[in-house]
Amino acid sequence: MSQYDIVIRGGTVVTNTGRFLADVAIAGEQIAAIVAPGTALDAARTIDAAGKHIIPGAVDVHSHHREPGFTHKEDIISVMQACAAGGVTTSFAMPNVQPPPNTVAILDSMIELYNSKSIIDWNINPAGTLPEEIPGLATRGIAAFKVFMVVDTGRSYPHMPGIGVHDHGKLLEIFETIAPTGVPLMVHPHDQQLMSYIEKTFWDRGEHDAQAYAKAYAAYDGIIWDTACALLLRLQKATGTPLHLLHTQSIGVIEQLRRARAAGQDVSAELNPWALFMGNDWNNIVRLGSYALSYYVPEKNTQPLWDALEDGTIDIISTDHGPHTKEEKEPGWTDGWKAHTGTPAAQFYVPMFLGAAVDGKISLERVVDLVATQPAKRFGLGQKGRIEVGCDADIAIANLDTTVEIRDEVVLSKIGYTPYAGQTMHAEIETTLVRGRVVYEGGKVVGQPGWGRQARPTA
Repeated sequence: MSQYDIVIRGGTVVTNTGRFLADVAIAGEQIAAIVAPGTALDAARTIDAAGKHIIPGAVDVHSHHREPGFTHKEDIISVMQACAAGGVTTSFAMPNVQPPPNTVAILDSMIELYNSKSIIDWNINPAGTLPEEIPGLATRGIAAFKVFMVVDTGRSYPHMPGIGVHDHGKLLEIFETIAPTGVPLMVHPHDQQLMSYIEKTFWDRGEHDAQAYAKAYAAYDGIIWDTACALLLRLQKATGTPLHLLHTQSIGVIEQLRRARAAGQDVSAELNPWALFMGNDWNNIVRLGSYALSYYVPEKNTQPLWDALEDGTIDIISTDHGPHTKEEKEPGWTDGWKAHTGTPAAQFYVPMFLGAAVDGKISLERVVDLVATQPAKRFGLGQKGRIEVGCDADIAIANLDTTVEIRDEVVLSKIGYTPYAGQTMHAEIETTLVRGRVVYEGGKVVGQPGWGRQARPTA
């Protein structure tokens, strides 16, 4: 019997602190050795990574998988196939499904689904909207709670009843109830009252299309984001609850985060790919309408966002993977409030950011930190996010000496399209391993449903 199951030979290992040539040996589900290239190792299988980069698999802590309830958009198997092809080895599900997991019983039923269907490792962020359920939910191996501060106007999805809370007193109660559990709270920031007024001003002028929707959400230099974040940071300071701030996309929020960090507050922050590769170009909004939304992030924010990624003000990149069918996007040409908001990204975000590193916009080490090491650390996944002996063998092998055009034809998400089609990346994921098992190689997903395991916090 071979000493190792797999040896990845000749690649450049990239960590959040540096890079070096090495051979990586895997035994069972863990990284067992990292040695000089060419070291004699007895292995059942060898993967040639010469000229390639070996990075830790991405930990995407913010993804909309759509199952149960909305499997016409996406399901557990299809989204995990997209993840595997994109170098994502752990993905957290959001609670805007039907029924939303805001009770222990509903969460337990979702856990059963994932145990039988997932190809990669996973967790589920229940909606922390029922304070009486929070202590029980915290015992189910979850890594975070999720609350939306938004309740949709003009449509019933994706921000439906049961997951949205914008009453400040109720939010304070939720923060206080979560605090003793030690589990982080993710919040989608949104100032509902300001947005209601802003929307009405557009509607009163007869402006309803996707461009009006985009401008409304970016109005007054992102006032709905800035005021909501100010409230959330103050609630965090009052209660001590670990806060993970979603949708960081305005200069105002960046400035608030810097002050909060300087004051020692327990807050992390996340950026989504559309803020730098899609929604930050008005031409994309004009060309694609609601297909480009998520949100419009005016161009003045682009460089400050890159700077905040590099200096650590924003410490996590996750997808906000939000697939919707074309039929659900098409109404946006006449009424942006009727189109379902969100853009898919699970399959392409890691190579897009690796390509940005090739292009000199950010360091390669920092990309690894943002997509893998920091999310694993923040959410207590002590065995993930690093290429180190003893860690889970969650690994992606990337080719950074290539140019790839994103095409609808390669999309594995059930919706069958991507708004990023036509963009080029100077990076490609060639192989993905989850706990030592190859789940993607040769342009094909080879992982099997049921291999994925709940990524429970360990530290």
